[in-house]
Amino acid sequence: MFSDEMVYLWIVFVMQTGERSEDMQKILIVEDDRELNASLVYAVGKEGYSAVSAFSVREAQEIYAKESVSLAVLDVNLPDGEGFGLCRWMKSRKETPVLFLTARDLEEDVLSGYDLGAEDYVTKPFSMKILLRKIEVVLKRSRAESNSIFDDGYLRIDLDSAKAAVNGRDFAVTPTEFRLLKEFILNKGQLLTYNILLDRLWENGGQFVDRHALAVNVNRLRGKIEDEGHRYISNVYGMGYQWIG
Repeated sequence: MFSDEMVYLWIVFVMQTGERSEDMQKILIVEDDRELNASLVYAVGKEGYSAVSAFSVREAQEIYAKESVSLAVLDVNLPDGEGFGLCRWMKSRKETPVLFLTARDLEEDVLSGYDLGAEDYVTKPFSMKILLRKIEVVLKRSRAESNSIFDDGYLRIDLDSAKAAVNGRDFAVTPTEFRLLKEFILNKGQLLTYNILLDRLWENGGQFVDRHALAVNVNRLRGKIEDEGHRYISNVYGMGYQWIG
């Protein structure tokens, strides 16, 4: 058995080391049993994931609001509420995959979890190996979907369906604007020169666009997706554009 101090120190250590690796997928573990929480943090850490712990609904909400989470593992029975309500709250803000890990094994509870959009529902007692495999499957599926969807909670672009929404409200984009969005999102962080964008817009079936028309389309697009608190496209003077969202 671990003492509370040992559990706390281990969780802090894993959280700090995980934060130094930006490429690691981060898993939010919401479990009020501190020993089990520490065991889960240790297990997912050995699998190459980063972990961040919460022991209540409130702690989980605070973490979720400020950190980028690839997957949330939620207990249902928490000191200040239920994981079901937490899942609903999370899903209303960002489409983060959720896996329930709970002692609540009644059929209606399991169905409630899936109805809320959970990717899986695991009941206690459980096999750690099976849980880790389920986490792996969920994250792989999520990565595949994320390649075609940009969603930061404010702006959502579905490249497969060509749908776009700002703050939950759909808005219309022209074919040229959508091709621009696709190039930006698939090449985020990279400088796309004027010539590269002009060539790709033409290659992808767009009408002929010159540099002036390109600037007009980019500015029109920025007007649709940006405000004072949200900036997505940076104009690199004399060179091109860069997606910084």
